[in-house]
Amino acid sequence: MSDLILHNYFRSSASVRVRAALNLKGLDYSYTPYALLLNEHKSEGYLGLNPQGLVPALEIGKKAVLTQSMAIIEYLDEAYPKPPLMPSTALERARVRSLAQITGCDIHPVNNLRILRFISDEYGVREDGKAAWFRHWAATGFMALETRLALEPETGEFCHGAAPGLADIHLYAQVLNNARFNVDPAPYPTIMRIFEACDALSAFQDARPENQPDAY
Repeated sequence: MSDLILHNYFRSSASVRVRAALNLKGLDYSYTPYALLLNEHKSEGYLGLNPQGLVPALEIGKKAVLTQSMAIIEYLDEAYPKPPLMPSTALERARVRSLAQITGCDIHPVNNLRILRFISDEYGVREDGKAAWFRHWAATGFMALETRLALEPETGEFCHGAAPGLADIHLYAQVLNNARFNVDPAPYPTIMRIFEACDALSAFQDARPENQPDAY
C-alpha cells in the first residue's frame, strides 16, 4: 500500500491537477473519493484532515496532510524531483507559476462548485445564468493565457519548453472543466494545441474525470 493517499473528487479540476502530477512522477497512491454533491467533504472525518473542507488533500503516511493543489504539486516536485515539473532558474519558475496562476488563482476560484452553488442559492441564479458566469470568467482568463502562450518565446510544445509541467497541468484541468460549460475552444488555438499534446500522454489521460473509480 502506498504512503500517499489522495482525498479527491473525480470531477474536481483541482483534483485533476494533483492526479496528473502524481502520474507524471510515476507515483503510486491510494484513491479516496468524496461526493461533493452529497457534501461528503463536509463530514467530521474529512474536516479533521482538512478544516477547509475542500478537495484535494494529500495524506503522506503519518507525517502530514497537504492541502491546496498548487502546494501539493510543488511539494511533489521537491520531494520527487524526477521528472521535474518546474524549470531550473528562478525567472523561468516565476513564468511558469504566473501561467498556472491565471487558472489557479483567477479562473477556478470564482467558478468552482461552492461559488456556483452560492450564487444559485443566495441570488436565485438559474442554470443558464451559472453557465454564463462560468464562461465569462473562463474567457477572461483564457484570452490572456492564449496571448501569452502564443507570443512568449519560452512556449514550446508545452507551456514552457518541450516537457509538461505545472502550467500544463493547470491548463489541462481547466480545458476539461470548460468543456462541461460549453466554453468555445476556437479562440484559443495555442491552448488547445498544448492541451492535445498533454492529452496524448497516459499521465494526463489517467487523470481525466471519466477514468476515476468514483466517476458516474
